Amino acid sequence: MAYGRICAIMERNNMFKSLGKLGRAGLFAATALVLSTAAQAGDISGAGATFPYPVYAKWAEAYKAETGVGMNYQSIGSGGGIKQIKAKTVDFGASDKPLTADELNEAGLMQFPMVMGAIVPVVNLPGIEPGQMKLTGKVLAEIYLGDIKKWNDPQIAALNKDLKLPDSAIAVVHRSDGSGTTFNFTYYLNAVDSDWSKVGVDSAVEWPTGLGGKGNEGVSALVGQTENSIGYVEYAYALQNKLTYSDMINKDGEVVAPSLESIQAAASNADWANAPGYYLILADQPGAKSWPMTAATFILFYKTQDKPEVGKEVLNFFGWAYDKGDKMAEDLVYVPMPDSVVDMVKKSWSEIKDTNGKPIL
Repeated sequence: MAYGRICAIMERNNMFKSLGKLGRAGLFAATALVLSTAAQAGDISGAGATFPYPVYAKWAEAYKAETGVGMNYQSIGSGGGIKQIKAKTVDFGASDKPLTADELNEAGLMQFPMVMGAIVPVVNLPGIEPGQMKLTGKVLAEIYLGDIKKWNDPQIAALNKDLKLPDSAIAVVHRSDGSGTTFNFTYYLNAVDSDWSKVGVDSAVEWPTGLGGKGNEGVSALVGQTENSIGYVEYAYALQNKLTYSDMINKDGEVVAPSLESIQAAASNADWANAPGYYLILADQPGAKSWPMTAATFILFYKTQDKPEVGKEVLNFFGWAYDKGDKMAEDLVYVPMPDSVVDMVKKSWSEIKDTNGKPIL
């Protein structure tokens, strides 16, 4: 397929302009071919979180090449993914906001974690490079509350004495859609600043200030286009869009940068074996090297499958991703699930049955 045709497909899906010129152009060219075209016979469909979209795209490309089975994934946000799987318009849903055990049982769903990643603050400030700025969770919360209004505010200046901060108003950018990224971001802000309780923790909140962008793609685009802005995105989007990310001061008072190592450090505290329905939040974990805004992303799937052959294809895809996708995930700075968790998840798949009560695997 010609490059112009690929661009046309991506532009029609309102993604090419949002993502801009990416460093990993091959990844998103493959996305246009594998994810954005109509599903072929035998292909599987899913919708939801934008947080894991880059790695799902990479997996889909590799899986299609190996098996001939494509994955048509709509990157529409966790809220949309939950709605679509409940409406049975897709074969699986994807969400960064895990559902509780009660919510899963009520809907007849199960969920399992696929990968873990980092939410990072991104800024557009002239002369400031990635990793030069430092922020605390409390300062980040006060920016999003609208209490800190300028970049040279004393609280920001005290953390960044070596930077020349502009006497400019902060343009706050947040998600406009129902988002698991927002759920994890607001969970963290609530954990570090008691004043955040007036806003609350959810996939969609009434923001006190700022502009809204749809998806990690939309927030990335707005920050990239808006001088003196700040936003929050999954780390892969910051890298792909060459955005300036901030380092953070974590729960132990240490300055940490977003990296595979710092995400792994936060993830090491995850007790998946004792998390009913795999409901687990990884924000604000202890540890000198832990990235404070770490999050897992989840797949939502019906326990009883009306189309068992399609359900089997979905599990085949995610089983392949667990077995062969770790290196691709790490290349995009996602942390794969530990082998012990993968074993638990695969064992739980034996509970998935067709309408006659027969296991689909």
